[in-house]
Amino acid sequence: MNKKEIENALRDYKWMINEIKRQREIQSDAGTNLVAQSGIESAMPKAQGTTSDPVAIEVVRRDNKFSWVHKLEKKVTFIQERISLIKESREIAVLECMLDGMSMRAISNHMGLSERHIFRIKNSIVSQMAEMADMSYLAHKVTDQKRCV
Repeated sequence: MNKKEIENALRDYKWMINEIKRQREIQSDAGTNLVAQSGIESAMPKAQGTTSDPVAIEVVRRDNKFSWVHKLEKKVTFIQERISLIKESREIAVLECMLDGMSMRAISNHMGLSERHIFRIKNSIVSQMAEMADMSYLAHKVTDQKRCV
């Protein structure tokens, strides 16, 4: 992830966690209320190019939703794996406030610091997480090259 993606993931962390939780609850439902057409409607010609089977349409929709939730989980996991990198007290406080869904203005008011200072702290957090991401990427690349030799 680049710095902008990390910044967005930090900002969106709260709703992503809530959405993952909600989607997991929904996915436990097997969708037993779906019924195919019967009677004269089932014998009539259907529009070309689309699937008229509601069960098949629901399967496709759920598959797309599963992929989307998996992307959210990867972003959340990325952030969670790097929380321990932040060591300075102010940075930890700002990070925790961000993960709780607070705005920069609210964090500024809460900590009694200027918004500009809060943004500098946030940028420091993002940079530390990005550096760790770059290092882990390079380590992966070197390890893969050693295996190929």
